[in-house]
Amino acid sequence: MGPISCHPPTVDQIPALVDLDLRALGGLWSADGYRRELESPNSCMLVLTQHHKRLRPGILSKSTMAEPGVDERIVGLGCYWAILDEAHLTVLAVDPRYQRRGLGQWLLIHLLEDACHRRPTQADDCPLTRATLEVRPSNSRAVALYTGFGFEPLGHRRRYYPDGEDALILWQNSLKTREFKELLAFKRSTVKQRLQAQGWQISAQKQTVNHP
Repeated sequence: MGPISCHPPTVDQIPALVDLDLRALGGLWSADGYRRELESPNSCMLVLTQHHKRLRPGILSKSTMAEPGVDERIVGLGCYWAILDEAHLTVLAVDPRYQRRGLGQWLLIHLLEDACHRRPTQADDCPLTRATLEVRPSNSRAVALYTGFGFEPLGHRRRYYPDGEDALILWQNSLKTREFKELLAFKRSTVKQRLQAQGWQISAQKQTVNHP
């Protein structure tokens, strides 16, 4: 599978974000929407990027080898909003070609780790102690993913989705506890091993999130 890293996207990657959004989410946000997210201090957006070498035309050496290059492909996208003491997860998407391999869990781990360590940037900001999201009750795989991280159903939003389906509201109220941090560490270890067993090379690239 090659090297993979988790990091904030750049403005130049907005077209790739829109493309992934369209294929994985059916067109949730526009290019302008993603630009606003990248500019907002209350938004944390992360992508999973696959790196692979390619050959491109260049000056040939004595060994007639072409000049090597590197392609990047965004295979996952996640975002949360910091609202008071809550991390509101708004997007978690994986390229349909790469689903059911653990990449969604890997992305969720990074989002929740960021929420746990996010520091207030203004006097009226609060540390994030809780996380919440909406999910389709019919999406059993997504529900199982989130409940595996301690999220619990605490309500519904009537006719939340365009097709009229309700949304299940999930909450995780323990971001600052030792038990939750231990759960995240366990998840990180097990998911990393799963990805490496598939041939993914986990990049040690330092994550610099797009918030102050």
